[in-house]
Amino acid sequence: MSGQRKSMLTGSIIKHAMKDSFIKLNPVVMMKNPVMFVVEIGTLVVLLMVLFPAYFNTGGRLGFNLTVFLILLFTVLFANFAEALAEGRGKAQADSLKKSKKETTANKVVGPDVKVVNSTELRKGDIVIVSQGEMIPGDGEVIEGLASVDESAITGESAPVIKEAGGDFSSVTGGTRVVSDRIKVVITSDPGESFIDRMISLVEGASRQKTPNEIALNTLLTTLTLIFLIVVVTLAPIAKYLGVSLDIPVLISLLVCLIPTTIGGLLSAIGIAGMDRVTQFNVLAMSGKAVEASGDINTMILDKTGTITYGNRMASQFIPTGAASLPETAYWAAVSSLKDETPEGRSVLELMKKQTLHYDETHAAGGEFIEFKAETRMSGIDLQDGRHVRKGAVDAVRQWVLAQGGSIPSDLAAKSDAIASEGGTPLAVAVDNQIYGLIHLKDTVKPGMKERFEQLRQMGIKTIMCTGDNPLTAATIAREAGVDDFIAESKPEDKIAVIRREQAEGKLVAMTGDGTNDAPALAQADVGIAMNSGTVAAKEAANMVDLDSDPSKIIEVVAIGKQLLMTRGALTTFSIANDVAKYFAIIPAMFMVAIPQMQALNIMHLGSPLSAILSALIFNAIIIPLLIPLAMKGVKYKPMSSARLLSRNLMIFGLGGVIAPFAGIKLIDLVVHLWI
Repeated sequence: MSGQRKSMLTGSIIKHAMKDSFIKLNPVVMMKNPVMFVVEIGTLVVLLMVLFPAYFNTGGRLGFNLTVFLILLFTVLFANFAEALAEGRGKAQADSLKKSKKETTANKVVGPDVKVVNSTELRKGDIVIVSQGEMIPGDGEVIEGLASVDESAITGESAPVIKEAGGDFSSVTGGTRVVSDRIKVVITSDPGESFIDRMISLVEGASRQKTPNEIALNTLLTTLTLIFLIVVVTLAPIAKYLGVSLDIPVLISLLVCLIPTTIGGLLSAIGIAGMDRVTQFNVLAMSGKAVEASGDINTMILDKTGTITYGNRMASQFIPTGAASLPETAYWAAVSSLKDETPEGRSVLELMKKQTLHYDETHAAGGEFIEFKAETRMSGIDLQDGRHVRKGAVDAVRQWVLAQGGSIPSDLAAKSDAIASEGGTPLAVAVDNQIYGLIHLKDTVKPGMKERFEQLRQMGIKTIMCTGDNPLTAATIAREAGVDDFIAESKPEDKIAVIRREQAEGKLVAMTGDGTNDAPALAQADVGIAMNSGTVAAKEAANMVDLDSDPSKIIEVVAIGKQLLMTRGALTTFSIANDVAKYFAIIPAMFMVAIPQMQALNIMHLGSPLSAILSALIFNAIIIPLLIPLAMKGVKYKPMSSARLLSRNLMIFGLGGVIAPFAGIKLIDLVVHLWI
């Protein structure tokens, strides 16, 4: 499955991330992250004190100041490295997409002629002809013909897909290749606005905006930073009043250790990595907000045709009538379908193979194929031996047999009604004046859907199927698929109505679909996931596109959304809990010489004031790269209640965030104290 996890890091990505870590030191870039911007300003101040010791009168502390500067510099670089690393995979994927976006020629239809032009000259509304082996020059809709298209450049899947005029499988993407037949395509995008162009922009992170949750957390971190900045600034005159002299590097060290630098340095990386994880499952998220919202989904609305089911009526059973046997019914059904290229016709032959029933292909050789017509509602073949085989609507075949002087099996009506009552479509099969039996056609549910919907149920997500079918057929499909509820005979406005109804109850709603009629509902939903096999209108209305056209993939998307929220919350808890230990490391070290009573707070028994400050600062710096893998991979998600999830995270990351710095700072101090 293309949704399998791909390798997160390569040597090239790490190399570029290290380079970008220095480029991101630009203050204009750093200002977007207030916490790390404060650290950078502190780093610059200490650097000036190192470069101009006489001016700042710090000659005796040059070694200490230089050490503080280097630790602070690495703190900023590690934070930049985390963000650059998260962006790295997206840029690598964008490069591979750019390779597929080579300039190609196009066979543009100009009046009665076909003119070869460069693909960059095509505009919305132009019509092109694409034949076997040629690249599709731009995004468009198939308006004539049927072809097999290799979309591996976009989806990573090697298996070609069928694209045909009309319906929900007419959308084609520029940069993909036609591997069989010939199609006529109307271009639906201008240069620079194609699906690949949008993908490149999105996976590069160029258009990534901060999500509401991320903005709220950023505001909290900025507020905490301002509070601690005020505390540290006012601490200097208070210390002076007590007769304690606090150097500027010491105060800066205290500020950097107390502000939430850990989560501040990893916040952007978590958001970027969340979008990247969705991309690894071949789902293209148009915004981080959509990924984040997917973690809080309560209701899932699914279009039936092409989403839950294949969208084509498929033969599922041969039912003999009268005195005919099953092999006879199946044999003549196959003969009538040998030259029938419709999905129904092909499915009859596939069912024969599946049931290991045999037929003679040479029987139809030289016969004249009779195409389906709306007037006759039948198709079939006139054999060379004079026999006429027909397949079609039950009443149409009945009238045809009666016209031949034949009789109707007594059980035909009951068996055809039974198929209809199950939501299927009965097709009668006849040879001359005898009806041999029925073919049960039904819109087949895609494999594994029932199990996937059960997983959604365990996550607390309600599933609702929308279909234009009658209530009887809808109920049958809903039962087979395992959805919680369904809406039959639904129109586009009905889908929007149910989404708005759920949203009015305070629920977040996701919608998957692939047709133009799904576009309004996809736009209304909090998370709209369009199938890549669907129409351009559906893909433009949605805020996610599933490149594999697998609707059940919503489970992975929901899990990634929950994982993103959990990771952000867990690392925030860990970062703030860190401050408790760093408080016990630095505050006693700063004051215990002048105020011996402060020795009681030195519960870690650190070697000296200077070693305590440096140890806390070093721990503060190295914890960021140590947490990068967790920020990139995300906290493991397990379906459970919010209360249990909160308790689990507080226990692991809250308690861990308090204990880890005590152990880490003490171990670092054992080494630093020997050096100092």
